[in-house]
Amino acid sequence: MADRVTLITGASSGIGAELARIFASNGSKTVLVARREDRLNELADEIAATGKSRPAIISCDLKTPGASDIVADKIEAMGAEVETVVNNAGFGLFGNAFELDRDEQLAMVDINVRVLTDLSLRFTDSLIRNRGGMLNVASIASFLPGPRMAVYYATKAYVLSFTEAMRAELGPKGVRVTALCPGPVPTEFQGRAGFEAGLDSAILNVSASAVARAGYRGLISNKRLVMPGVGVRMIPFLLRFAPRSMVLASVARVQQKR
Repeated sequence: MADRVTLITGASSGIGAELARIFASNGSKTVLVARREDRLNELADEIAATGKSRPAIISCDLKTPGASDIVADKIEAMGAEVETVVNNAGFGLFGNAFELDRDEQLAMVDINVRVLTDLSLRFTDSLIRNRGGMLNVASIASFLPGPRMAVYYATKAYVLSFTEAMRAELGPKGVRVTALCPGPVPTEFQGRAGFEAGLDSAILNVSASAVARAGYRGLISNKRLVMPGVGVRMIPFLLRFAPRSMVLASVARVQQKR
């Protein structure tokens, strides 16, 4: 019988690394995917030192054409079958879309949208067979327009919409599908995006480990949506009462101060 595994992308740091730790601590055999092989090996060694099964690692830049094929082929070569998909890999870029590098923004769409969609769809047969799960990391940005991070916010809106639709399709077949929508989290994301955390980040901040724990519990409990932190959970509620034009102007003011 093939080993049933949890596939986690973007697992070398931040929320992804914390998700790897919590899935492993709860007995899951994991396959970790990220660019930095040294980071993956360090994390795998750390997990193994706790007495849990050492994660398998796949060093792969998901921006590379055919990256999802590489991941799938390597999992097949392991003799493993994906029981749970955790799509965490993604990045953002800060600045006016018309001024940022176009190729980098398209690469963001590739990772945040195309790769997430590809990995979600290509393993659905095994998710159904194993009555497994899908955890897609979206963002509080999923609910908002995002001037000065226009493409990033748009990709996360896609992730939320796609995940909710997949939940409706796969739920009747016994698959748990959850969208994890954190607010600002102190990780390498800010440095990669090119901005410093502001007052909004300080107010809404939740640690990567707390976000991962909430995401894991939400998936196991089969929640549609997980929003770690009281402040973050208030935002969709408040948006019901604000005209879209006001929301757009407010986000623009906050982003302009970064």
